Amino acid sequence: MSVLSGKKILLGISGGIAAYKTASLVRLFIKAGADVRVVMTPASKDFVTPLTLSTLSKNPVVSTFFNEEEKDAEWNNHVELGLWADFMVIAPATANTMSKMASGTCDNLLIATYLSAKCPVYFAPAMDLDMYKHPSTLASFTSLQKFGNIMIPAETGELASGLSGEGRMAEPENIVAFIEADILQKLPLKGKKILVTAGPTYEAIDPVRFIGNHSSGKMGLDIALKAANQGAEIILISGPTHLQAKHQNIQTIFVTSAQEMHDACHQYFDNVDVAIAAAAVADYRPKNPSSQKIKKTEATLQIELEKTTDILAALGQKKNKQFLIGFALETENEIENAKAKIVKKNLDLIVLNSLNDEGAGFKTQTNKVTFIDKNFHTEPMNLKPKEQVAEDIINKIIQHYA
Repeated sequence: MSVLSGKKILLGISGGIAAYKTASLVRLFIKAGADVRVVMTPASKDFVTPLTLSTLSKNPVVSTFFNEEEKDAEWNNHVELGLWADFMVIAPATANTMSKMASGTCDNLLIATYLSAKCPVYFAPAMDLDMYKHPSTLASFTSLQKFGNIMIPAETGELASGLSGEGRMAEPENIVAFIEADILQKLPLKGKKILVTAGPTYEAIDPVRFIGNHSSGKMGLDIALKAANQGAEIILISGPTHLQAKHQNIQTIFVTSAQEMHDACHQYFDNVDVAIAAAAVADYRPKNPSSQKIKKTEATLQIELEKTTDILAALGQKKNKQFLIGFALETENEIENAKAKIVKKNLDLIVLNSLNDEGAGFKTQTNKVTFIDKNFHTEPMNLKPKEQVAEDIINKIIQHYA
């Protein structure tokens, strides 16, 4: 999954021959999972049509403050557009458009939107090589970057004039790669390694049957995805689940039993900064699982169980630098039991669930948790989608390293 997934990107297109490449650029943004809107200068429509871009982006394309051809035309609100975006990308950025951006000459919808934007702005220059080297253009580069805008360097190659040199707009795939790399580098968990456990464990009774639980793994997978989106490198150790966490920063190790999860956790724990134990690990397993399928011959069947190793407690005993987060699913004396686990398992933070709370626990899209830290500071949260709960957990980690 790209870091652009779910992001709102406003693409500004100015009037240069490189505008024809923006159709490919829109496709790549959409493929990365972004929501794309396009604002064009009137001159740019000579090089690429609004119909093409609206079809690819699945959003209307605007180029003027209102459509003069419509009898009851509505105003295209540049302020709304500027505030909507998570990122603004101006490509191609011609010498004329960059000069207006630098001076604040607000004579078209694109510049008005740029001046209203509160988000990071990337610009990809495109012009002939003499224009690219002209002092006025170089001054625009300097001014725009001083304003906090991020320049995507032009490439060297054949230009529309027939000359060859610097000034060619970066290729669409290179623009996307540049933006992704820049975002990743600035994310708050960049450089951090996080271990996350997720899902149930299955403890074999025989080759066909097992003891398990109702965990879907969704909470752990949401945590892994949210952490990866903040730049962390994730080791996801997952029990049996149909869910998958697809992200370039996530390495998934699939396990089945509690012992397999224990071994995998200990293999990676020493090299991580954070460990989040969100898996619902079986407390007991059959002591003597059968190597053959047990036949249904008797009216009753007794299975002797033995305790599994407490993975979280074992990690707590060996932790040194790690920020260790556990989960507690309780049905009675919730706060007291959770605090006892913090001490017993040497945790830095526990995320308490109560099955007494409607909408919490297994097989739901929501969760209602209470955060308790190692100093017993208690912070109850409202019922939220599990994705938002995962975000709250990741924010706790970000605050820890702030």
